[in-house]
Amino acid sequence: MTLRAGLIGAHISRTRLPAALEIMCAAHGIGLEFELIDTAALAAFDFDATVHGLTGRGWSGVTVTHPYKTNAARYAEEGMHPDVAHLGACNTLVFGEYLIGYNTDYTGFLAAFAPVTERGLVDRGPVVMAGAGGVARSIGAALVSLGVSDLAIYDTDTLRAKDLAFSIGPPARAIPSSEFDSAVRGASGLVNATPMGMAEYPGSAFPAGLISGQAWAFDAVYTPTDTAFLQDAGAAGVQVVTGFDLFRHMAVRSFAAYTGITVDAEDILPKLEVLRP
Repeated sequence: MTLRAGLIGAHISRTRLPAALEIMCAAHGIGLEFELIDTAALAAFDFDATVHGLTGRGWSGVTVTHPYKTNAARYAEEGMHPDVAHLGACNTLVFGEYLIGYNTDYTGFLAAFAPVTERGLVDRGPVVMAGAGGVARSIGAALVSLGVSDLAIYDTDTLRAKDLAFSIGPPARAIPSSEFDSAVRGASGLVNATPMGMAEYPGSAFPAGLISGQAWAFDAVYTPTDTAFLQDAGAAGVQVVTGFDLFRHMAVRSFAAYTGITVDAEDILPKLEVLRP
């Protein structure tokens, strides 16, 4: 058996997903053919046409990352798995007799965030999340499912933040830039769901001077793992959850979606640690 898949996204040359899938495929005697479709290098890119073409090449499916997760959900339509159909974002399309869309960001985040949940820090809320794109849809919905009392969403695109807050529903709400500083200072948790922190997007969505007294901070960026945001949070004594923690759990669930094989997380997660950037 050979798993034929790939990754669609912008600036994805540093992704560890192929290596993670290789580790899990090798453990189960499966071959792997994986192709990167980096749209940052493409002058013109049509998401739907590209995915449609992949189905005719014998691929098992394709993983989708920034900025195409909402495109993937629209492409899947009724094929979205019922557990995540409400999110409006998809990061894994599995081909077959029927197309199935998954969101392993959502399920992976819940697993990666378990240590914070177990300490009861989530219930203390409120939370400020920077970014309102595809990964924000997954993380925001996951936080609300965990009982966050208030989720303030900020995005430079105000309409996009309002749309996401409406999609998630209470207690999610969009905040303008004029309320950002005060919301951050009063927050229990901080979430970066923007590309800021990646090599191509240096910097932090949260000014260092605002980080003090929060209980936890999470950054969806995992390459690099030690982003400026998490460095500032760690220096302020805030418990950090890294994007790599999410990545490992996401990769395990993506492998299961592609192959139908349930992986022993306790066994495989330590083996994926070698991929930490």
